[in-house]
Amino acid sequence: MKRGIVWLAAIALPGLLAVGAPARAQNAAPPPVVGVITALAQPVYSQQTYVGRIQATNIVQLNARVTGFLESQNFKDGEEVKQGQLLYVIEQAPYQAAVAQAQAQLEQAEAQARNANITLARAQALLRTPAGQQSTVDAAEATALSDKAQIDVAKAQLQTAQINLSYTEIRSPLDGQISATSVNVGNVVGPTSGTLATIVSQDPTYVTFALPVVDALKFRANAASQGGIAGIDLLLQLPDGRMYSQTGKIDFINNQITQNTDTLNWRGTIANPVLPGSQQVQGAAHELTSGEFVTVILRNRTPQSQIVVPRDAVITDQLGDYVLKIDAQNKAVRQPVTMGATTNTTAQIISGVTAGDKIVVSGIQRIHPGIIVTPKAAS
Repeated sequence: MKRGIVWLAAIALPGLLAVGAPARAQNAAPPPVVGVITALAQPVYSQQTYVGRIQATNIVQLNARVTGFLESQNFKDGEEVKQGQLLYVIEQAPYQAAVAQAQAQLEQAEAQARNANITLARAQALLRTPAGQQSTVDAAEATALSDKAQIDVAKAQLQTAQINLSYTEIRSPLDGQISATSVNVGNVVGPTSGTLATIVSQDPTYVTFALPVVDALKFRANAASQGGIAGIDLLLQLPDGRMYSQTGKIDFINNQITQNTDTLNWRGTIANPVLPGSQQVQGAAHELTSGEFVTVILRNRTPQSQIVVPRDAVITDQLGDYVLKIDAQNKAVRQPVTMGATTNTTAQIISGVTAGDKIVVSGIQRIHPGIIVTPKAAS
């Protein structure tokens, strides 16, 4: 009885093996398909981004330097003004009269001086005769010198009156955009009446920003072989995300480090021309406005050869950054990397990847290190 059972089991075993083998063959999944790229070195620019602020190169507050009624305002609020343009006129009649009075006093002093010189000449001529006296000559010399000094005083008074008269016309000291006037025509203005208007220069403009000391040293070192700071381009990203069309340059580096933040203040200059089509509009528009926050991009002018991969290809976990590299057996291998500068779409690889390596860029979520895959060229 026992031998029969054993015999039946032996007969049934080949049948089970024959049925099970095809089932396992049908259930075996093919290697997952992943998109890969071949790592290549390409020219890239070394760059860093910082928060910056637009600052006008010149801001001038207009004030009255003499007292009087404001007779005219010769500009429209917010318009572009030119250097030397007449902006305000303060009543001139009192100051014109002061100039005329000072001119008359000068003429009077000159007449007195001429008379004193004639008297001195006569006294000197009489001194050679018995009727002449030295005391008379001395007195005449003193009078002549005093009258000459009065001429100098009268000239100074005339110059002061002319200067005050010139202050009745307030002209623009620079090209720029003027603010709204704070004092209307008909009001009395003077040195204590405050700012009449403010003029802000528009083109070019400053960009101020602070660099960590480590970054500042790196930029200086990298730029040393490219003509110094002049080898660094200054680019701007506007608050709405657009890149500004102009390229600026660094024109000032502070000589002291801000101790509480350990940063070094830099300043750049960049063009800020009038926007096309706005010249015919009062207060022509410029892209950059003083006080505006922007993203400053400092970029070395000369590119360097560097491995660049899509940013999504770099994975980060508790052990650090890595990519999945495909070896000769189509096996995914974890490859630690050191990243350099990154953008939203790319990452520079300083170490860990060499030219020719095949890097997984799509389908990463379906695989893990050690698995066999089917690599396909990624788009």
